[in-house]
Amino acid sequence: MAQENGGERIKRTISGISISSDSRVLDVGAGPGTLAVPLAERVAHVTAVEPSEGMMNVLQDNISEYETDNITCVQKRWEDVNVEEDLEGPYDVVIASFSLGMPDIRESIQKMVEASSRYVYLYWFAGEPSWDTHYRTLWPSLHEGDYHPGPKCDVLYNVLYQMGIYPHAEVFPLKHTNRYHSIEEAVEYSKSHYKITTKRQESVLRDYLENVLEKDNDSLIMRNSTTRVKMWWEKTDR
Repeated sequence: MAQENGGERIKRTISGISISSDSRVLDVGAGPGTLAVPLAERVAHVTAVEPSEGMMNVLQDNISEYETDNITCVQKRWEDVNVEEDLEGPYDVVIASFSLGMPDIRESIQKMVEASSRYVYLYWFAGEPSWDTHYRTLWPSLHEGDYHPGPKCDVLYNVLYQMGIYPHAEVFPLKHTNRYHSIEEAVEYSKSHYKITTKRQESVLRDYLENVLEKDNDSLIMRNSTTRVKMWWEKTDR
């Protein structure tokens, strides 16, 4: 998805980050290297923290494919990272791009501040993304209860405010597409997101996806739209 439209979203994100060829960057929740790999082409060093084994394997594959030699990988949850022992700081820039699903967000942000010598960039959601709409519709049939979405940028801003951090903020819409080769692939991909554990739940999910997925040549697609927020500050702004 990140490579759609020639990777325009990645290019726009990186162009909005204050970096130079000498910069050292920490990417918290780096995933498959969506930002870490292209950033490594523009800066001196990137440390990529990613807890998921699957994501880390893809990140390592991308590092090899792009022949990148200035990325250090740390496979840990951010809340388990020791800033002094596990990282190679301080970092000119710390980024957490849509990776803020942490139990204690205040503690996690404070650790990012400690790891940074200058800038912190956070990216998160505003309003209800399209997948929350799907969850809200399906959840009662799947789990006999209401769906409760995660906190959005209003909560994040309040946490920062209470910490004495008054960030710059930029709001931007984003549309992207999930593409599947078959309904079976769509169901398999979605099962963990909807916490499917029984055949009945899988059948409910399949019926729903058959109704909402669109045919696009040889693929089935799910169109998604979100409103996203970039919050950033320089430590001297505090």
